[in-house]
Amino acid sequence: MTRDEICAAAKRLLVWHGRFAPLFGRKEARAHSLEYVRGLMADQERKSVEPIALRFAENPQGGMPAENEVVALQGFLRDSPWEAGDVFCEIQAVFAEELVPSAAGRPIGTVGVIDESGVAKSGDQSVGAAVQWCGRLGKTANCQVGVHVIGVTPAGFAALDAQLFLPEDWIGDTERREKTRVPETVTFRTKPQIAAELLRRTREADKVRFDWIIADEVYGDSGELMDDLEAEPQRYVLEVRSNTLVCTVDPATLPGSSPGPKRRRKLGSYRYREIRSVREIVADLPAEAWQPLKLRDGSKGPLVFEYVALRVWAMRHGRPGPPVWVLFRRSLAKKPQTWYYLSNAGDDTPWEHMALVTGARIRVEEYFEDAKMHLGMAACESRAWSSWHHHMALVALAHLYVTLTKCELNRTTPALTLDMALSLLQSAFACTTLSMEHAEHLVEYHLRRNKIAHDSHEKSWLAEHEALAKRLKL
Repeated sequence: MTRDEICAAAKRLLVWHGRFAPLFGRKEARAHSLEYVRGLMADQERKSVEPIALRFAENPQGGMPAENEVVALQGFLRDSPWEAGDVFCEIQAVFAEELVPSAAGRPIGTVGVIDESGVAKSGDQSVGAAVQWCGRLGKTANCQVGVHVIGVTPAGFAALDAQLFLPEDWIGDTERREKTRVPETVTFRTKPQIAAELLRRTREADKVRFDWIIADEVYGDSGELMDDLEAEPQRYVLEVRSNTLVCTVDPATLPGSSPGPKRRRKLGSYRYREIRSVREIVADLPAEAWQPLKLRDGSKGPLVFEYVALRVWAMRHGRPGPPVWVLFRRSLAKKPQTWYYLSNAGDDTPWEHMALVTGARIRVEEYFEDAKMHLGMAACESRAWSSWHHHMALVALAHLYVTLTKCELNRTTPALTLDMALSLLQSAFACTTLSMEHAEHLVEYHLRRNKIAHDSHEKSWLAEHEALAKRLKL
């Protein structure tokens, strides 16, 4: 990795942005879009409209940017007619061209990850703000929540679409809807319904085809979402709650009519003992049933879990459903944690493939962490519906550019992380306080420290799991 390579990557921003520029319309909006993306990638603490405009906007009369430039950038985010969906569609095209080829020959191909992300808010006037679960805080809080689709490949991952979740108390609140410019066509939809819509839009754009979909239990609890995915057909591995019921034999072989619920249905009690919760099934598994699998090398040593996969029949909408896999994943901790998944994969699918899909879900957590810590995802202060979606599309655009730069620099520096690549880009941008020499020094320092930490963690892990390491030939 040389300074020339870093400078060339930074200069390519202008050329690369030219592909997206027509989507923003007028030349003023095109200029604002570039200013905003540069601001999101800048080495400054606040990445809301005002600090971005004061640092990167151009004053038509010359001189330093001032109030007019701030107002203009606010208008670009709130009032400009460009569609966030068009930007996401072009991101999907770039993702397909630049990252999807790395999935060729991979057992699980390209994986789509569905997840939600919350941003805390101090009041209830920002669109969608309400007291609800905020994953970022790990508790219920006043926040905005969006549903996102992330595409994952070996070479990298990217945000391919997003939509704000509008709580029920917002639907009939005409005054707040008008103030925040919520379109009249927006009605209440659950998060799984929003996820189904995002996947439908991705299919219709015809840029990216997912080999698998993975999501947590918020989406795995939705029988309607499973129905939609199976109708495509789209393979999935969805996490479910421990009290999820399945039938361990073909329901057609059970005596009587459909094995419906008793009066105690609300407690999960069914009339046949063959209908059991996944928690009950895993409790009866013998120790030898568990098979270890290394998902990848982690920052603290090999990332290994134990798995069991069984063929069962789903219980959906209060009645027997199609045959599915139930997949159990268990950590190696002294007090292991267990996860439960259902998958519509064919009966000849190797359990290892479904296990690898579960490992792809961490990429959405990495996206949210990178986007919030380094790219201003949580910094949107505008209250309008359009502002939220415009901001998320531009954050996805900035993340994609840094990801592609990282992929290019990884050819000579494989251990380079996204935040390191961003530091190098910042050093090469104009109007930056981080010098090239300082950026190179920071990256080299972190590369050394990361390697020392990785080697130490790996040594400790191998010592603690000596027998398992030999079994997996680590």
